[in-house]
Amino acid sequence: MNIQGKWALITGASSGIGEQFARQLAKQGSHLVLVARSKGKLESLASELRKMYGIQAEVISMDLSKEGAPSELYQQCQLLKVDIELLVNNAGFATHGLFEQVSGERQHEEVMLNVAAVVDMTHLFLPGMLRNSSGAVINVASTAGFQPLPYMAVYGATKAFVLSFTQALWWENRDRGIQFFALCPGATDTSFFDVVGTEEASVGKKDTPERVVEVALRALKEGKLYVVPGMQNYMGAQLARFITRKQGLKLVGGMLRPRNGSSKNNNPGNQSDLAGRTIR
Repeated sequence: MNIQGKWALITGASSGIGEQFARQLAKQGSHLVLVARSKGKLESLASELRKMYGIQAEVISMDLSKEGAPSELYQQCQLLKVDIELLVNNAGFATHGLFEQVSGERQHEEVMLNVAAVVDMTHLFLPGMLRNSSGAVINVASTAGFQPLPYMAVYGATKAFVLSFTQALWWENRDRGIQFFALCPGATDTSFFDVVGTEEASVGKKDTPERVVEVALRALKEGKLYVVPGMQNYMGAQLARFITRKQGLKLVGGMLRPRNGSSKNNNPGNQSDLAGRTIR
């Protein structure tokens, strides 16, 4: 789709992959609605992009893991009278450690942000796209969605949901003028690793947010169903097709086992995927 002059809404836009979506879409002439919890970072980014590219940019500070937040966000967009034609569901976070040792409340928030918010946002903004027979939805999944993740059980399951959900809606909307697309990055160099700590897992070499988003936008233009940036990441994501489930769990579990026996409760909004490079 030609996004010049169109409105794009990006969740988790204050840093990492979300920030790069904002920068690269603005460069292509897209107007932006930037959403995250960090209002100061969003306002600074919006001001910079307005001056640099002459686009319009609105800022909405919100925690999408809270019940009803997507509906509130949709209402604010209605008040702003912006017609969203590109929805980027990017916000998400992970928890790491033995399942029972990680805060149940924290894992509930993880499901609410990584899954429920994606479903709600899509349900709210899709009808407007259908009325215009034009639009696209980019859901940020992960290579983590291709296999179960011991010690990151909830995170891996949420990303598997996002991947399955996106593919199903791609089929439903393939002849209706709406494109659905799943971005499945591997480990990416963002603030996520400042929280989890790279010593906690064998994540390998990390990609850059810039390159991940470049690959995503190119794949979107090519009409792809999903993309895994990086050949090694792609091959790793496909490995589960050629080994038994127990073999896969042994491999991934060995990489993600907490080395100090503790659990890591990560902050929402960090957009990298610790478990993205787990099966090679």
